[in-house]
Amino acid sequence: MSDQKSGHKRKGYEVAEKAVKRKRKKRSGERDIIVLENVSKSYETGSPALNDINLRIRRGEFVFIVGDSGSGKSTMIKLLLRELTATEGTVKVLGYDLNRIRHRKIPEFRRNIGIVFQDFRLLKDRNVYENVAFAQRIVLTPTKQMRKNVPAVLASVGLAGKYKAKPKQLSGGEQQRVALARALVNEPTLLLCDEPTGNLDPKNSWEIMNMLEEINKGGTTVLVVTHNKEIVNQMEKRVVTLKKGVIISDEEKGAYIDED
Repeated sequence: MSDQKSGHKRKGYEVAEKAVKRKRKKRSGERDIIVLENVSKSYETGSPALNDINLRIRRGEFVFIVGDSGSGKSTMIKLLLRELTATEGTVKVLGYDLNRIRHRKIPEFRRNIGIVFQDFRLLKDRNVYENVAFAQRIVLTPTKQMRKNVPAVLASVGLAGKYKAKPKQLSGGEQQRVALARALVNEPTLLLCDEPTGNLDPKNSWEIMNMLEEINKGGTTVLVVTHNKEIVNQMEKRVVTLKKGVIISDEEKGAYIDED
């Protein structure tokens, strides 16, 4: 009888252990804001832009994606935004399976993502306030709330006094800060930055990177594609290195790898 009780007890422990493992796996999955599993992307001509990529980025991380031109960085960003779909493998961002997402759900998915480009992509005929407010209008933010949100986010990037200026009246660094404010005004969970310092001098580059670091400290996951070796090496964040469509290095507190 005691053996039978012992057997039932062991079985109970095993069931409980499996349940704990399932919960741990579920919690781990919830922490992963980006999951790429065996992802390849091929175009009609040439070798694959990405070849069997596996990558997990946790909620709240700050990650650099580096590599030479043609390494697959731009393709990866487009996959994460669902501008492209993978030829093979699984792409999950913010819990959305981007291979299976319905077309009508894509705008809803993108509302959780802010993006900053190298060339700013500001509306040249609109002033600073209107450029940032444009992102709020897309998600149908009430006007009363918009009038609070836009000045607040402009103040956070040091542009409170420039709200009436047109882009041509701003320096490159100021234009990038407008682009950053526009990316942040809807409080995204994920911020994607594609060469955000590519057109800036060193002083303005560091101002932008310091802002990104502060944003990350507030809980936003930040992914930065860059060629800036000095910034990558000094900031000591996680660094994922691509070469010819393959991840060749993924290091916590990593450095820029010279491929020459």
